[in-house]
Amino acid sequence: MKNLSVKRFASSQLDPGTIIEIVNRLTIATAAVGLSITILGGCKRDIQSTDAVRQGVLTYLAKRSDLLSMDVSVTNVAYRQDEATATVHFQAKGSNTPGSGMDMRYVLERKGNDWVVKGRAGGDAHGASAPPGMGSPHGAPDSIGAMPQTLPPGHPPVSPGPPK
Repeated sequence: MKNLSVKRFASSQLDPGTIIEIVNRLTIATAAVGLSITILGGCKRDIQSTDAVRQGVLTYLAKRSDLLSMDVSVTNVAYRQDEATATVHFQAKGSNTPGSGMDMRYVLERKGNDWVVKGRAGGDAHGASAPPGMGSPHGAPDSIGAMPQTLPPGHPPVSPGPPK
């Protein structure tokens, strides 16, 4: 009885050529699936980071040579699908006086894996507006480049101008 089962098993085995062909096909199929997942995962990577937005703003500002003496930092970003609104703080290099410098808001659009500045947010930004609460982190909510409430030490007093 034992001999009979061994003979039956030996006759039902596949020849080595067929086994190699099956293994090759499985290897190719697995590699194709892995490659597809890698390609699809890399097509639209997540660029919703302050660093990615900062790079887009710096690329936009690189056209201006007068900003070489300024420190530029992104202080706030709000994302909406393929658009972002960034508050950017400009300050003279080496200056660490609180409240110095100015803030501007920029609207950026996602183009592939990069953020590209469309323009400035606010009344002069081609109709774009910033979301509420994206105001200056220096105490002037919802205003762009607002003057600080206190003057720097040693600054002469400033009288209010005539009403507009």
